[in-house]
Amino acid sequence: VQLQASGGGLVQAGGSPRLSCAASGRAFGLYYMGWFRQAPRREREFVAAISWNGYSTKYTDSVKGRFTISRDNAKRTVYLQMNSLKPEDTAVYYCAAGDTIVTVTSSPGSWGQGTLVTVSS
Repeated sequence: VQLQASGGGLVQAGGSPRLSCAASGRAFGLYYMGWFRQAPRREREFVAAISWNGYSTKYTDSVKGRFTISRDNAKRTVYLQMNSLKPEDTAVYYCAAGDTIVTVTSSPGSWGQGTLVTVSS
């Protein structure tokens, strides 16, 4: 599956942007989808994941209660709604796809190109 992320940009602290990730390929509905991020001078880290049917989600502790992952299989798109942004959320955000919840949170098989989110204080 090929992935194309969008929605990044410069946002003020406290803002609420939404990232989108459009997928190509008819098997989108079978994949677990996830979001990762990489801040400057830091390693890429897992942010959120969602099951193929949208019934199950998982988040890293630092974004729980602020970020929401969702998907629309008919549109082959996964979203990351980010609320109450903080300067430490500044990073390049990547969407990813995997066959299982384990792979999508640790070693996804497919990656999007990334979209930069910069949070100003």
